[in-house]
Amino acid sequence: MHLSNFDAAIVDLDGTMVDTLGDFVVALNYMLEGLELREVTAETVAPLIGKGSEHLIHSVLRHVREGLHADEAQFDQAWRRYQQHYLAINGRHAEVYPGVIDGLAALRAHGIRLACLTNKPTAFARPLLTAKGLDGYFDVVFGGDAFERKKPDPLPLLKTCAALGTLPARTLMVGDSSNDARAARAAGCPVVLVSYGYNHGEPVRGVDADGFVDSLAELGRVLDG
Repeated sequence: MHLSNFDAAIVDLDGTMVDTLGDFVVALNYMLEGLELREVTAETVAPLIGKGSEHLIHSVLRHVREGLHADEAQFDQAWRRYQQHYLAINGRHAEVYPGVIDGLAALRAHGIRLACLTNKPTAFARPLLTAKGLDGYFDVVFGGDAFERKKPDPLPLLKTCAALGTLPARTLMVGDSSNDARAARAAGCPVVLVSYGYNHGEPVRGVDADGFVDSLAELGRVLDG
């Protein structure tokens, strides 16, 4: 792969650009405290990140209820509390990974258009990007509620390519998990994964991808091959 092969790049958020595990744990534990349920640890939460907030909450409720599914009323109450708490602390317990800004700047310097595509709700994603000084790098930002389906479905990638005005084959997906890779493969986008993200608790180098980097700052070197 070479940078000249790409007109655009679609970049994931949680686990790729920003380590948001701390935010998730704090917001979830505030939610659980309000429901009079026991707390969860970072070790429990990390493998659950990446499939959207609804999946995260369902999974956490099932964990603390020892395998029992929450009923609709309890989930709705949990979801409302989670949104309230997450918006209040969004970004306070999160850190931009080393090399992210250098990597994004290098891609922009090569004339590559950038989109942020995440399964995180848009109302959470945009303020986080702004708080961390990343919003100015992206032409478009889409959250998990922007389209009818989320990654690993290819639809969000195809819709993002359309918004960027680029062909999937000339649009690189940059993510941290099998979700990103499966969506990219189905959409016809090349995909590079970072080595440090969440990937549902599984080794990322076992995922079918076109390349791996230890930092987004390495993207230029890897793509210039």
